[in-house]
Amino acid sequence: MQVTKTPIDHFINGRMVANTSGRTQDVTNPATGTVTGAAGLASAAEVGAAVAAAQAAFPAWADTPPIRRSRVMFKFLELLNKHKDELAHLITAEHGKVFTDAQGEVSRGIDIVEFACGMPQLLKGDFTDQVSTGIDNWTLRQPLGVVAGITPFNFPMMVPMWMFPVAIAAGNTFVLKPSPTDPSASLRIAELFKEAGLPDGVFNVVQGDKVAVDALLEHPDVKAISFVGSTPIANYIYETGARHGKRVQALGGAKNHMVVMPDADIDQAVDALIGAGYGSAGERCMAISVAVLVGDVAERLLPKLIERTKTLKVLDGEHLAAEMGPIVTKVAHERITGYIALGEKEGATLLADGRKFDAKTAGAGCDGGFWMGGTLFDHVTPEMRIYKEEIFGPVLSCVRVHDLKEAVDLINAHEFGNGVSCFTRDGNVAREFGRRIQVGMVGINVPIPVPMAWHGFGGWKKSLFGDMHAFGEEGVRFYTKQKSIMQRWPESTPKGAEFVMPTAK
Repeated sequence: MQVTKTPIDHFINGRMVANTSGRTQDVTNPATGTVTGAAGLASAAEVGAAVAAAQAAFPAWADTPPIRRSRVMFKFLELLNKHKDELAHLITAEHGKVFTDAQGEVSRGIDIVEFACGMPQLLKGDFTDQVSTGIDNWTLRQPLGVVAGITPFNFPMMVPMWMFPVAIAAGNTFVLKPSPTDPSASLRIAELFKEAGLPDGVFNVVQGDKVAVDALLEHPDVKAISFVGSTPIANYIYETGARHGKRVQALGGAKNHMVVMPDADIDQAVDALIGAGYGSAGERCMAISVAVLVGDVAERLLPKLIERTKTLKVLDGEHLAAEMGPIVTKVAHERITGYIALGEKEGATLLADGRKFDAKTAGAGCDGGFWMGGTLFDHVTPEMRIYKEEIFGPVLSCVRVHDLKEAVDLINAHEFGNGVSCFTRDGNVAREFGRRIQVGMVGINVPIPVPMAWHGFGGWKKSLFGDMHAFGEEGVRFYTKQKSIMQRWPESTPKGAEFVMPTAK
């Protein structure tokens, strides 16, 4: 029986454009293993066409008053809210995350659009009257030009929306290169944006792989690149983009810890570890992958954590009772399985083995899907690869320490510094933890401390390459350049040449 693969192509200059490179990548429903589409993999020429469309659209869009740009964003916001469940279903069908989690992803993306609607206020500069006799000085922020986003499979809607709403509202034009693993949501977003009144060429989508990435990195008309993905690729994006004279904002990998202090509410801590460790099958850059158990916490917490891990409701994501869905691809499933075997070999104690999950229990037609249950390790040590490396799957490692200082030292020694959490009732512990920890995003009794839209997202150390975090006011600064203007009129200009540096007079 021949499988019909729906072509998933590009959106360039306001319309769908068929892929012409001759290269495609299968798109699969991870719950069933069924191939549902073929994402076109753009050639450098196709990327060039998208950049050319964006470059042609830039002058008029940059000159559009910010309030009129915001009106388009408001209409886009209205359409996103109207179609939010449709977008969530697209995500579940191609990524596999449970529908309720996909709804949450859509909502967090919409948050950024709401933030971007306020761009007229965010673009205001400073003004100083009479900085010197007869001279006024002010600053303004102007768009960069064509900017691009390269985004991962795990959040096919939210992560692109960390980027393009802010960039476009600020007056830039945008080329998005989403993951070819789950590309359909990005095309639907492009259609809704056009329906909202966005001029052709302002937002473009090119499907692709490394060929498309390199074409964006090397194209002279692309002024800035935003990226979210693994640390090795983030480093490559940062170095290559900088070498070609671009601004780069590259968010990399993570190994997020959650410290559980002896005074913590154990039931709340277990709930947090289950949700943050196994939600979205652990395929989140903010997932908790290490539980740091302080003092006697392990003896009180682990029996409950083991039971909850073994009774996770792992189902087809369209089932509303599902707590965890499948792994995104067969390749990812094999990688995670390899890490579980490695953990056993390294000497960690395997308390729950997700490899034993029976796919037949996930739902009708799920036998061929990429299924796995939650995996739980105890007695993990910092020397083990399952502790050091990002697994990006439903594998939670428990490390035992004696006190808060040992917990902080352990976390600060790790090469990643994306997110971290501490569960405690002690205000002084919370304060000291927040101040001493060398991590970019910190939660106190909050397991996944993803900032809201008006703050910025980004880690430290090898979790971020570049100087500015995503979205929030730092996102506005990333997608704009400051210009300072000093003005004086002839009537107040002294006669004669001045040969010294201007000073306040």
